[in-house]
Amino acid sequence: MATPSGLARIETNGKKKHDNGVCHDDSSAPVRAQTIDELHSLQRKWSAPNTPIKDGAASPFAAALSEEERHRQQLQSISASLASLTRETGPKVVKGDPARKGEAAAKGAPPTPQAHHQHHHPAAPTIAVSDSSLKFTHVLYNLSPAELYEQAIKYEKGSFITSTGALATLSGAKTGRSPRDKRVVKDEAAAQELWWGKGSPNIEMDEHTFLTNRERAVDYLNSLDKVFVNDQFLNWDPENRIKVRIISARAYHSLFMHNMCIRPTDEELESFGTPDFTIYNAGQFPCNRYTHYMTSSTSVDINLARREMVILGTQYAGEMKKGLFGVMHYLMPKRGILSLHSGCNMGKDGDVALFFGLSGTGKTTLSTDHNRLLIGDDEHCWSDNGVSNIEGGCYAKCIDLSQEKEPDIWNAIKFGTVLENVVFDEHTREVDYADKSVTENTRAAYPIEHIPNAKIPCVGPHPKNVILLACDAFGVLPPVSKLNLAQTMYHFISGYTALVAGTEDGIKEPQATFSACFGAAFIMLHPTKYAAMLAEKMQKYGATGWLVNTGWSGGRYGVGKRIRLPYTRKIIDAIHSGELLTANYQKTEVFGLEIPTEIKGVPSEILDPINTWTDKAAYKETLLSLAGLFKKNFEVFSSYKIGDDSSLTDEILAAGPNF
Repeated sequence: MATPSGLARIETNGKKKHDNGVCHDDSSAPVRAQTIDELHSLQRKWSAPNTPIKDGAASPFAAALSEEERHRQQLQSISASLASLTRETGPKVVKGDPARKGEAAAKGAPPTPQAHHQHHHPAAPTIAVSDSSLKFTHVLYNLSPAELYEQAIKYEKGSFITSTGALATLSGAKTGRSPRDKRVVKDEAAAQELWWGKGSPNIEMDEHTFLTNRERAVDYLNSLDKVFVNDQFLNWDPENRIKVRIISARAYHSLFMHNMCIRPTDEELESFGTPDFTIYNAGQFPCNRYTHYMTSSTSVDINLARREMVILGTQYAGEMKKGLFGVMHYLMPKRGILSLHSGCNMGKDGDVALFFGLSGTGKTTLSTDHNRLLIGDDEHCWSDNGVSNIEGGCYAKCIDLSQEKEPDIWNAIKFGTVLENVVFDEHTREVDYADKSVTENTRAAYPIEHIPNAKIPCVGPHPKNVILLACDAFGVLPPVSKLNLAQTMYHFISGYTALVAGTEDGIKEPQATFSACFGAAFIMLHPTKYAAMLAEKMQKYGATGWLVNTGWSGGRYGVGKRIRLPYTRKIIDAIHSGELLTANYQKTEVFGLEIPTEIKGVPSEILDPINTWTDKAAYKETLLSLAGLFKKNFEVFSSYKIGDDSSLTDEILAAGPNF
C-alpha cells in the first residue's frame, strides 16, 4: 500500500526480517498528527480545566449533566464576581486561553462562543448595552505553576527562568508596598470597630469612592482578552478557613497567590461556591487621580462590608498578601481568634513557640531551626484549637541571600518559586542576590512545602512560649528577660526595635522604631484589643513571655558589639527546653525586667547589660533615654480603656519603665 506521496508505507507490526536480512522499522505506531501544531497539542496531555465531579454518578449521561451544571455554576460565580455595579451584570466568561482556541477545536471541544450557552446571566438593562458586552472574557482558572510559567514567559516582558528553575519577574515601578495609598472604607460599622486616628495604619475613604475605583478595576479587567482567577483558602484550621478569590491580569500575580494562599484539592474546588473575600488586581491600570481621596495614581482599597479589595496603579504582589492579612486581622478576632504577625515552630515533643519581631531582629533566622518543625514564617492564628498558619507559602527577603547563612530559603528557590526584581546573569541565569540594581526589596515567594522541615498541615497545639524579639542598637536591653503577663502586653503593644541610622561625618544615633503588635501596618483593630486577647490566651493555656535582644551589648551601635548569633541560639534553645523556667533571676532597674543569672553555653557577664559597659554613667544615661522613648510612644495607648474597668490598663502601664 502506498502513501499519498507515492512512497511505500513502512510496516511496524512486527520484528520480522526481509529475505535480504534487513530489519523492518520496529518503532511504536506513527504519531497521529498532520501538522506541527497538532504535534505540539499532543505533547501536552489535554485535560478540561474543570474540576472533576465526585464519584458515584449513575451513568455517563448523568455525569455529563452534573459536570455541565457544575461548570455552569462556576462560570456564573466568576461572572458575578466581575459584574459591573452600574450594568448589574458580569461579562460572558469562558474557560481557557484564547490562544488555544484552535487546539481545543482540534481535540473536539466546542468552539469558544458555544461555551457561553452553558450558563445564563441576568438580562442586562438595554440602556447598558455596549461593545464590551459583545466580547468574551477568557478565564484562566486555577492554573498550575507550569501553565503560569508559560503564560508569563509568552506574554509578560521581563519574565525568565533562572538557573534553579524559579520564575524571575518584575513588579514594575513599585517594588514595595504603598502604605500611604492604602484606604479602608469608613462606613458606620467600620467607624465603630476599627482603629482610626493617630498611629493607625487605617486611612479612611467613603463607599462611593471605593465603588468608583472598583468600577474602574472591573472595567479594565473585563476589557482584557483573558484574566487569571485563583480560588484558594486562608488559614490551615479547617473550622476557620476563609475562601478567597483573586482576579488578576498577570500570570506572575496568579502564581504568587498560588504559592502564598492554601491550595485547594479538586474536591475542595468542586464545592468552593461563593468566595468570602475577593481581590480585584488591576494594578497595571492607574486610579483616577481626580477621584476623591486619591493622592497618587496608586490606590489599594479595602471594603470590609463588601468583602472586597481593589488594587490600582501598583503591580507589587505583596499588596495582595498583606491586604488579606489585614482582612484576617479583622475577621478572626470577631470569632475569638487571635491573628498574629509572627513566625511559629514546633519541637519534637509538640512544644510550640511564637516569634514576634520587626525587620532585622532575626525572626526568620531564629524560627527556622533544623531541630524543629516550621509551622509558618509570618502569619498565624491562635484559636481554641491551637495555632494555625494563615498562608500556604513563604515570602522571604532575598537581598544578600547565601546558601551558608540561609540554606532552607536558598534551596526553596526552585521550580514554582517566584523571584521578584532580582538581577541574574544573562547567559547562565544565575541570580546575583547581592545586586540591588532594581531594588533592595528583592523577594522569593514559594510554597511552604519547599521547606524540608515544614509541618504539613501547618497547625500545632497551643504555644508554650511567646518570644518578642528586639534588635536594640542602644545596647541596654538584656539578651533575654522573662516577662510577666502585663509586661508581655506592654512590650507587645510597643513593638520595639532600633534601626542603625548609618554613618555620615561619624556615627549617628540609633533610631528607635515602634510598631504596635509587631505589625502596625496590617492591624485593623486597636492594638490593645490584640494584646488583651494575647494575654487571655497565654493565661488560659499557660504560655510564658520572653523578651530577647538580638542587638548590641557593651555599648550602643558604634561602641559595643552585636550579640553573637550562637549565644542567641543558645538562649532560644534554653527557652524551648524549659531550662530558663527553673533558672535563678534578678531584676533590672528602670525596665524592671527579670534576667537569668546563668544560661548554659552563654557567658554570664553578658546577661546583665550593665556588666558589659565600661562607662557605667553612659549606660544609665542611655537606659533612661530609651525608657523615655518607650514612654512617649505609649502615650497614644495610655488613655485607651482595656476590659470592663481601668485596672488592666493601669497594670500594663505599670509594667513599662519606671524612673
